[in-house]
Amino acid sequence: MNIFEQKISSYNGKGLHGIEIKVLQINVGLECNQKCSHCHVSASPDRKEQMSWETMENIILIAEKIQPDYIDITGGEPEIHPYLQDFIQKAKEKKFALQLRSNLSLLTSEIIHFLKSNEVKIIASMPCYLKENVDKQRGEGTYEKSIKALQQLNSNGYGVNSNLELDLVYNPGGYVLPPNQNELQKSYKKELGKHGILFNKLIAITNIPLGRFLGELKKDQKVEEYNNLLISSFNPETLTGLMCRHQVNIGWNGKIYDCDFNMAIGLDIDKGLPQDIKDFNPDFFHKRRISTGTHCFGCTAGAGSSCSGALS
Repeated sequence: MNIFEQKISSYNGKGLHGIEIKVLQINVGLECNQKCSHCHVSASPDRKEQMSWETMENIILIAEKIQPDYIDITGGEPEIHPYLQDFIQKAKEKKFALQLRSNLSLLTSEIIHFLKSNEVKIIASMPCYLKENVDKQRGEGTYEKSIKALQQLNSNGYGVNSNLELDLVYNPGGYVLPPNQNELQKSYKKELGKHGILFNKLIAITNIPLGRFLGELKKDQKVEEYNNLLISSFNPETLTGLMCRHQVNIGWNGKIYDCDFNMAIGLDIDKGLPQDIKDFNPDFFHKRRISTGTHCFGCTAGAGSSCSGALS
């Protein structure tokens, strides 16, 4: 039993288990046009891992069995995937709600029009409202590209019309927890409003000590200090809302995981469950025991963190 499971068991006596499956999250690949310092999957232009069309078709079959509230598409940068639009069209034919996680820099007019016509919700990475912080995390010139993309999304109705949701994602620029999500959202709306930008909600996500962010911690000899921060900030009020308890994650290679963080480090789901999408049976996954590690403290620290933001 690892230190996280010990902590959980001290509260509920039985470790962490799934509750239901409301979200089907899929990671379509690790290729990305950027190389962000906080990326937990270490995505970059050099990564060529990519989900096959066969796996995408199997995901539609799984979604028909689960009937999730929505399908959450992530990467890498999903817009790079050659079958992304084909997958979205097929999913919409089956009446599934979709959301796409984007870094904004590849959103052309053509792609935006396609997403709009299919009413795909957009979760856009915008790690800060200040230029210097965004460019530091994601590369020189990224801030200006992001501002232009957000303005273009607004002009197409995103963040304006009720059927075209646009949420932004904040990641801390240092080895700290996110500030209060509601207060930070007010600052985002004020500062981005100076550029005429509107959006629905801000999602504040704690940097998980995995992938490239873990590399940064090691370089600065801050691994132990950061892990101690996460552990000491454990908040039991976050446990019910943890994303792993309400979703399953499908990796680019068709393997099933509890979450995208576990996928990043190859932490398998419980050994007694089907490991591959081809063998998926929803009856086995609702109440499953969640595979955990020390990194899981990142989701339970402070106000908590999930793909949908703060939990308490």
